[in-house]
Parts: sequence; C-alpha cells; structure tokens
Amino acid sequence: MHRIVMFLTVLAFSLPGHAMAQANTETLADIRQELSVLFVELQKLKRELNTTGAAGQLTGSGTVIERVNAIESELQRLTAKTEELQFKVERVAEDGANRIGDLEFRLCELEADCDIGALGDTTTLGGIDTSGTASGGAGMPVDPSTDGEPEAPQLAISEEADFNRAKEALDAGDHAAAAQQFDTFQKTYPGGPLTARAGVLRGQALEGAGQMKEAARAYLDTFSSDATGPEAAESLFRLGAALGALGQTDQACVTLAEVGNRFPGDAAVAQAQTAMSNLGCQ
Repeated sequence: MHRIVMFLTVLAFSLPGHAMAQANTETLADIRQELSVLFVELQKLKRELNTTGAAGQLTGSGTVIERVNAIESELQRLTAKTEELQFKVERVAEDGANRIGDLEFRLCELEADCDIGALGDTTTLGGIDTSGTASGGAGMPVDPSTDGEPEAPQLAISEEADFNRAKEALDAGDHAAAAQQFDTFQKTYPGGPLTARAGVLRGQALEGAGQMKEAARAYLDTFSSDATGPEAAESLFRLGAALGALGQTDQACVTLAEVGNRFPGDAAVAQAQTAMSNLGCQ
C-alpha cells in the first residue's frame, strides 16, 4: 500500500512538467496514445486498491481511491475531447481538399490549353494525411483482438438505408432525384465506407439526367478524394469517358490511358481501352 501511495505522489508531481515539456512537439495521436496507456495503468492500480485485503482495511485508503477515480474521470474527458478535435481536423482537411480539387477543375475548364488529365491528386488541406487516423493509424493504439489489423469502417445506423433509397431511385430511372439523394448522402456521411461509391453513382445519375459536365465533376471529386481507393479506377475511367462525351478528346485520351497506368489488372482497364478505341486515341 505504501508503494501505491508513493506512485500516486510521483505521478501527481510529474504529470504537469511532462505535459509542458512536450506540449509543443506532440501530435493529437501521440497525446491520445499516452492518455490511453495512462488510463490502462490507472485501471490496473484501481483494481489493486479495491482487491487488497478485506473491506475493513480500506478505511484509511478511501481518499486514494477517490483521487484515482478523479484522475480516471479527467482522463476520460480529455480522451473524448482529443477524439472530437481529431475528427474535426480530419473533416476540415478532407472537405478543403475536395473544394480545392473542384476549383482546379473549374479553372482548367476556363483555360483552352489546360490538360484535365494532368491535374493529378489534390494536396490535402494543411498537408494533413487522414488516410490512417480513423483506426490503428500511426501512433494510435490498436485493439489486440484484431491482431494489428485496422478495423473496417462501420456503417452509421441510417447510412445503408439512405444509400439504398438513392440507389433505388437510380435503378428506377429517376436520375434527378437519385443525383440529389446521393449528393445529400455524401454531405451527410463524409468519409463513410459508402461515400466513394455514392460519388460514382451520383455521376451516373447526372449522366442519365443529361448533365454531363456535372457528372465529370462528380467523378473527378470521387477520384480526388481517394486516388487509391476501391472506386478510384472506375471513377477515373468514367471521368475520361465523360470528357470524351463533352468533346474534349485529347484530355479524355490522356485520362483513360492513366487508368491502365495506375490500376493495371483492374476491370476498369478494359473499359478504358474500349473507350479509347471508340474515341480514336493514339
């Protein structure tokens, strides 16, 4: 018991100085990891206090338990705040990158000699990499039950229902309604597991509604948001096909050629080659 009290005393004096020394160098992920480790250690310490000796022997250590409970409560509050701030930073970075990509596309449309296929990936706002921070990212604790593998994104309660509703409108030929619903879906569930697929289907709905330029922009936004994701190859192919339909043959050929260069072996490569042949690409 004396050892435990000494540990808490050292902990109480060391925490402020330690936080001040690293406040300017640690990332949110580093802070969250330290909080998680400290939280686990305090849980272990609390179990020791609660299981040492008989109940009557805890009379003199009641204040120590209260302090442990207070520290635990504060750690939970700080952890929740850290997660909230991290989520906001990631959403700002993703939204900013999408907006920048949209501006680049619009500017390229206004320039006669601009090659849309050569725009490349949009730099994430602030240079923040959000590709691995949701679960098991760099510096983040990983659930040991997953053997080091990051968990797959989970669907929100109404996410699948909203997606299916928009898909049903598309299948029924109600292209305008489907495009609007997929647009609302992407804004409601940014970064979700179905968001990229919703972007591709929104482009198809816009094509069906005769809005080819808007469809091309939807495919570009989908590709720019995740240039290596599961929908990247199809969105790039459909972007090239849309550019061809808009009469921008040179840009379409360059874009379609990139499908094979970036995603060899993907099913979209054969579709891109067929489209290139139809356009007479060299």
